[in-house]
Amino acid sequence: MRAVVQRVKQASVTVGEETVGAIGKGLVILLCAEADDADADADFFARKIARMRIFEDGEGRINLSLLDVGGAALVVSQFTLAAQWRKGNRPSLSGAASPETGRRFYDRFCRQLENEGAAVETGRFGARMEVALINEGPVTIWMNSREG
Repeated sequence: MRAVVQRVKQASVTVGEETVGAIGKGLVILLCAEADDADADADFFARKIARMRIFEDGEGRINLSLLDVGGAALVVSQFTLAAQWRKGNRPSLSGAASPETGRRFYDRFCRQLENEGAAVETGRFGARMEVALINEGPVTIWMNSREG
């Protein structure tokens, strides 16, 4: 599983003319399930992201989590994070999970993040989406379940 986590002041996802998800302060999570992922990967990512201390405390130190600040998460499916780009000029996406498997892991991750206590908004899985955000900091973290 891979994710790009961005601390934001606000963010939204639009499909066509419809806003399908929007948050204020919190995290935008671009999430990609890979072909060899397991349920444990989605569960681990949800626990880790909910508790990752990437928000500033009253003294300006990055010391608080999404749960600590009462922020929300906007989770957007992003299968292109699985792109293998070293060979040739067209990235290969063969490492991404199938749409059915990707949807299952995406849904599981969102449920687990809610179970951790986070408010969760989502994009629309498999849709062509427009994501708008104001990255705060900026703070952007790349995560891969196979690396630390």
